[in-house]
Amino acid sequence: MLPIFVCEDNKIQRERLVGYINDAIMFEHYDMEVEIASGNPDEVLEAVQKKMGLGLYFLDIDLNHLDFNGFELAKEIRKLDPRGFIVFFTTHAEMTYLTFTYKIEAMDYIVKDNLSDVKERVRACLESVQERLEDDSNTSNYFTFHVSDKKVIHEKMEDILFFETSPKTHRVVMHSKNRQVEFYAKLKQIENSLGEPFYRCHRSFLVNKDNISEVDMKTGTITMVNGEECIASNKLIKGLQL
Repeated sequence: MLPIFVCEDNKIQRERLVGYINDAIMFEHYDMEVEIASGNPDEVLEAVQKKMGLGLYFLDIDLNHLDFNGFELAKEIRKLDPRGFIVFFTTHAEMTYLTFTYKIEAMDYIVKDNLSDVKERVRACLESVQERLEDDSNTSNYFTFHVSDKKVIHEKMEDILFFETSPKTHRVVMHSKNRQVEFYAKLKQIENSLGEPFYRCHRSFLVNKDNISEVDMKTGTITMVNGEECIASNKLIKGLQL
């Protein structure tokens, strides 16, 4: 899931912006979520540091803060997320040139004045990010699965613990370090789309060997790095022997 970070110090404008983002996510079924929406750049930066991955950032330029304006916040974010998508949000269209002064690559620059235009520009930004994620040359580092024409699962390979068949027919549950997602698929279909380090350890489980903490050969229990457990069959567990 792609986290979205919003930093806007005007509460009304912040809530309106988050509303536009959530509406677009819900309508288009994007695999995205607003991680934090705050007027405090320190809070936003702390959230980025905790997440440490690819993100989408909507940053107001005119922040009421002693140490940061939006450009300075973007520079700090770039140190943590060099590939992140940055969108500046401001009332001053004439400040666009400062993105070059600060050497910040931004995907868009949205002027707040026209509300109907803002909504459309936010929607267009999310659509553009979705397209880039699907076309990214580095998607080998991600598990990307098209559940339908409108919904895509997009997860870092290194964050995935295991997949298991759901009690519900034709459904699979993805267990990752940060979430669980259930979607329509067959485990064999997932297995065929993935190579190492994923291993079919049971008819109902496909495990990421890189995230295994312990294997109990007697009970067939596999413990993952976060403490979650899955099982292996007597025959297939041999493939997990060190």
